[in-house]
Amino acid sequence: MTLEVSLEKQLGDFAFASEFSVQSRRVGVFGPSGSGKSTLMHMLAGLLKPDRGFIRLDGEILFDGSSKVNRSSEKRRVGVVFQHAHLFPHMGVWRNLLYGYKRTPKQQRRVDPQSLVEVLNLGPLLDRGTGTLSGGERQRVALGRTVLSCPRLILMDEPLNGLDENLKYQIIPYLKKVFAEFEIPFMFISHSLNEMRLMTDQVLEFADGRLCAQTSAHRLALHRMETSQTGYMNLLELRDPRPQNGLFVYRWGNQDFILTAGGEAPIGMFELSSREITLFKKHPEATSARNLLHCKVKKVFDVGNRVGVELDCNGQHLVSQVVHDAVRDLGLQVGGEIIAVIKASAFRRLY
Repeated sequence: MTLEVSLEKQLGDFAFASEFSVQSRRVGVFGPSGSGKSTLMHMLAGLLKPDRGFIRLDGEILFDGSSKVNRSSEKRRVGVVFQHAHLFPHMGVWRNLLYGYKRTPKQQRRVDPQSLVEVLNLGPLLDRGTGTLSGGERQRVALGRTVLSCPRLILMDEPLNGLDENLKYQIIPYLKKVFAEFEIPFMFISHSLNEMRLMTDQVLEFADGRLCAQTSAHRLALHRMETSQTGYMNLLELRDPRPQNGLFVYRWGNQDFILTAGGEAPIGMFELSSREITLFKKHPEATSARNLLHCKVKKVFDVGNRVGVELDCNGQHLVSQVVHDAVRDLGLQVGGEIIAVIKASAFRRLY
């Protein structure tokens, strides 16, 4: 997907004015409340008319103030998933799902309803009324309804904001699976840094109605290390757990991690704070920590009164942080070798 935008809009005292071009199927729009994220989304969807500027999607003009082109929202084929599901209360789940599909011309239908039901695990919900659904179930149905309208682009406006932490991370795998399976470009709008990193590649960062950065999700997280109370969160996909002396050994790339886990060991995505990674110049003779990784220093950078250290651990990447004196004591420099030590209890499962 190629999206080219140059827009201005005055809403009372709030002024939006931004210009950008992105080429990606996984775009994030990041910023605090009032930064202009939803204003941008409404203009892209055709729900709010810009004062001036243009919107081009894959070369097609959706809006151009100078030539007075303003395609209606239904003709843009841009789907929207809002923070609140907005399901039709007088329809059951199955009729909600098929609402947009039945109104889509047959030549534009690219998604099979039964295939989507399987991907979103909606089978057990099809005969139910919308009033009986949980928050997470409602969002899955809303996503399915939007996908079945076969849009060229899906806009998601804080779709996880109303869900609690556990439910939020249960929904994310469904979102990722749908967009990977049906290859639909999307723009994911959120103020959550973790959601940006889990869902997107390119990120547009907004503040006060202006685009202040266009970057990757990884670089955005590095940039915000200084203001984060938890440091940089390393996101690790861990697989194939096996028990070992009351702990569990996971595969991370082509190496192992040892974790604590209660009962049956879950697989999936885990987070590890940069503050939980201790660096040693040489292999320690003895330590209570269960994970010792031989790494190479990839980058050393300032993070306020701390120093960030990007590590290459046998092809996998981690970010640690240390105090300034430790840089001298450890002889940290790009290309140098270091031992990263991590406790088994330092990992937190996301999903």
